[in-house]
Amino acid sequence: MAALENCEPKKVFYYFEEISRIPRGSGNTRQISDYLVEFAQNHGLKYVQDSLNNVVIYKPGTRGYEDAPAVILQGHMDMVCEKRGDVVHDFTRDGLHLSVKDGYVTANGTTLGGDDGIAVAYGLALLDSTDLPHPPLEVLFTVDEEIGLLGAAGFDCSVLKGRRLINLDSEAEGSLWVSCAGGLTAHSHLPVRYVPVQGEKISVRVCNLAGGHSGGEIHKGRANALKLMGRFLYGLKKQTEYEIADLLGGNKDNAIPRECFAQIYVEPGDGEKVKAFAGHMTEKLREEYMGSDEEITILVESLGESQGEALHPVSREKVLFYLQNVPYGVQKMSGTIPGLVETSTNPGILKLGEKELFVVSCVRSSVCAARDALAEQIEYLTEFLGGEYETKGAYPAWEYRKDSPLRDCMVAAYQEMYGEKPQVAAIHAGLECGLFYEKIKGLDCVSLGPDMKDIHTSEELLDIASVQRVWDYLLRVLEKLRD
Repeated sequence: MAALENCEPKKVFYYFEEISRIPRGSGNTRQISDYLVEFAQNHGLKYVQDSLNNVVIYKPGTRGYEDAPAVILQGHMDMVCEKRGDVVHDFTRDGLHLSVKDGYVTANGTTLGGDDGIAVAYGLALLDSTDLPHPPLEVLFTVDEEIGLLGAAGFDCSVLKGRRLINLDSEAEGSLWVSCAGGLTAHSHLPVRYVPVQGEKISVRVCNLAGGHSGGEIHKGRANALKLMGRFLYGLKKQTEYEIADLLGGNKDNAIPRECFAQIYVEPGDGEKVKAFAGHMTEKLREEYMGSDEEITILVESLGESQGEALHPVSREKVLFYLQNVPYGVQKMSGTIPGLVETSTNPGILKLGEKELFVVSCVRSSVCAARDALAEQIEYLTEFLGGEYETKGAYPAWEYRKDSPLRDCMVAAYQEMYGEKPQVAAIHAGLECGLFYEKIKGLDCVSLGPDMKDIHTSEELLDIASVQRVWDYLLRVLEKLRD
């Protein structure tokens, strides 16, 4: 029996479970892309698959809608791959293990990929339908959204005729998203060198943080494990002498890191000092982050006496300086839209290698000048410490469109169904709408989606009842788009 067999709408959840069997982490999208092509072939539908693995599937309008203007439905097929430390799962080979709990779909210790698998499921259910009225559809599934909107950035929009786009990549039922931040990823390469050391080897683990989406949850003041590790190591200098042998934390620049690991060398017997400081700092951090990260824990384990290599003292100090000073969190709130984060950054990946410390930060802002100024702050920090800096995946903000017939239609449909207006909102997270808005002249676009919780984390949940309501709403909108 399929895990989601009893979930409504059945066709939507059937396809959601189908694609959940296919590994589709960012950068690993060929298999899911080919699945979509096979779907189109089996249903006799025209399609385009480009060299990046983006796929468009076309479906004619139903009776009475044959001559209506085409509507683009769009979402991304890739997902963020995160898991709890105690979960054994290979995202490059294994499908997800779904279950239903208290009205939600979960993946049991890994990310669910509701962001944005639900868009794929909605799109396939519509393409598979025979009794649902709709205008001509151009259903666009992009790749690698989670690592810089790369699929959308490289997509040739000339294969699209539609000038109305419904993006299915939001996580808040009852809210229509009409503007979003732009962003980029900042890559810092800090050269390091090592020296031979010996002593008591200690493992340090910062863990049990809430994490979350670096756009959607950045305003919640949640702790960043990379920054906490920097604080711990800096504070430890006042307790005992040590050398850093290893550092590793975070997997995605757009996910607030939940864990960070380090290995250090201390004088034999000084491991107890490290444990005592870890206990003291754990207590202080839980107090500091009360309400967001009450379970913060710093675990320390002695690995016994050994010899190996650790950072040269100069390299160690540069690493600590970087971790202490690289910006994190909300940098500025919008001066025009109450409650909207304008500018933020999240150091999301940290790797200490043989020759360099590598850190990737996600920089977001609805103001391009502010985005670039924040990126330059990270650039200067990196270069001040003798490192090299580069940016990747820059994408534009999606500007609010004052005149939007599509938005007006969607607001009216919502009022008809629920007797009240939906929330029309600008968001801080990045959406592919900004790229399409820039590429397609005259494009009118709106984003919607069902309720999801804790996306980009191992606690991700998809609200089943919300999926049904948003499906019904989407069908009503399509039914109204006759002209």
